[in-house]
Amino acid sequence: MKKKIALFGASGQTGQHFLEKALEKGYEVKALARSPEKISQTSPKLEIHKGDVLNLEDVQQTVEGADIVVSLFGHVKGSPEWLQTNGTKNIVQAMKDHDVDRIISLSGGGLPFPEKDEPKFADKLIRTIMKIAVPKILNDAIKHHQVLRDSGLNWTIVRGPRLTNDPGSGTYRVGWVGVNASTKISREDLAAFILTQVNDEKFSLQMPFVSV
Repeated sequence: MKKKIALFGASGQTGQHFLEKALEKGYEVKALARSPEKISQTSPKLEIHKGDVLNLEDVQQTVEGADIVVSLFGHVKGSPEWLQTNGTKNIVQAMKDHDVDRIISLSGGGLPFPEKDEPKFADKLIRTIMKIAVPKILNDAIKHHQVLRDSGLNWTIVRGPRLTNDPGSGTYRVGWVGVNASTKISREDLAAFILTQVNDEKFSLQMPFVSV
């Protein structure tokens, strides 16, 4: 039986690709979106809830009855400083309340995973630039990881480099920052990898870095 996915961030660019691929594969999806009209996909297997990941009641409604959570929401212009951290806290609470153990979350390559990363000079430079240019996003990503790490849940954080809107190639590398990695990936290919993790726990409690 296909798992039912609770999806956060379905209206985003990567989320749209993920949703399309999940429906094509026959998954049932419960999606939470502040602007449901941005979701172009329609399917008997798709249930869309209008709401906000920062509202615990909306999150509870989305997670109820699901087998797994896929969290693809992130910062847009005007987002609260701790959007990903506080949204993830709500998701973790809802997962515990509804007996859901597995979550896949999306973040960027700036989020460090020293257990496996071997950052080169360019990687260190990019991270330094992020600390200066977008500290809010980087700090939020780090704290969201701490929330998942301390949750006791079965989590995987998928990290990506610069995202493009190029058509998916169907091929990508799964490594770590500085290890078997490049500097970009299409959103479609990233979404394809995330979908593979719904039934693959190889990267449980880890943060793989996906690139072309």
